[in-house]
Amino acid sequence: MPPPSAPRPAAAETVALGAGRRTAYLMVLVVLPGVLLALAVPAAWGWGVGPRDAVIAAVMYLVCIFGIAIGYHRLFTHRAFKCRRPLRIALLLAGGLAVEGPVGLWAAEHRRHHKYADREGDPHSPWRYGDGGVALVRGMLHAQAGWFYTARQRSNRAHWVPDLLADPDVRRFDAAYPAVVALSFLLPFAAGGLWSLSWEGAWSALFWGGLVRYAVVHHVTWSVNSVAHTFGRRPFRSRDRSSNVRWVAFLTLGEGWHNWHHVEPTCARHGVLKGQLDPSARLIRWFELAGWAYAVRWPDPARLAAARAGPDRH
Repeated sequence: MPPPSAPRPAAAETVALGAGRRTAYLMVLVVLPGVLLALAVPAAWGWGVGPRDAVIAAVMYLVCIFGIAIGYHRLFTHRAFKCRRPLRIALLLAGGLAVEGPVGLWAAEHRRHHKYADREGDPHSPWRYGDGGVALVRGMLHAQAGWFYTARQRSNRAHWVPDLLADPDVRRFDAAYPAVVALSFLLPFAAGGLWSLSWEGAWSALFWGGLVRYAVVHHVTWSVNSVAHTFGRRPFRSRDRSSNVRWVAFLTLGEGWHNWHHVEPTCARHGVLKGQLDPSARLIRWFELAGWAYAVRWPDPARLAAARAGPDRH
């Protein structure tokens, strides 16, 4: 009999990032969103945003944020619920339209964040450079977007998301991700053109519903990394500085209730206390009632009580 094969070595947690890729991240994920937001201010001041563009932008925003919050985050990264294949594919597509990367890489970075939250190894902790003053400002800029360029290492998908790499739908989606990015901008362009029956309407919708929306979605999402790890209340005991920030929760459709999420990452609901509205959890509940989602991990009252830290901490 042939000798048993040696066990395969564990994959490294991170892989080196080349200068070319870092430069691309700098332009697409750091510089371009800032430029677009800067351009949106005089555009809104000078010409305003028409009702048609506002509707297209709002719909695209909701699709993207729900796609990230429910699809990329709660379903694929943390397995907070299971769902039928058509819904899985729809959530993959909705998350991809946010232009935050293929789901495999997004989930790998986020799982590494949870393992090392606010400690050495966290890819985007705002406490990286210190606890106050200039160091904290620098850290928040790093957590918001700067880490995409400054990081010399990215999370290794083979280590962090072998389950996703084994999923045929995820593999196909990640391979087709450039086409999804193109679709993210073609959809508002087409909607504006068909609605207005004009090229002017198409280009205007592309600006507000495509480019500006993309920049807003990015910075709203990443405010969870920066703001919700720096300010806010922490009613539950956690080993990091994850916190609850109401306005972040409002903009991210529930993701800003971040403290409980770090205590119980696989929970489908992040806003678990009275008055904490969590539209993403509500939508998951509707999917469950419709029979599209199942095995949903809802909060355990005993676990909630055990994790309470007494009066809210700041």
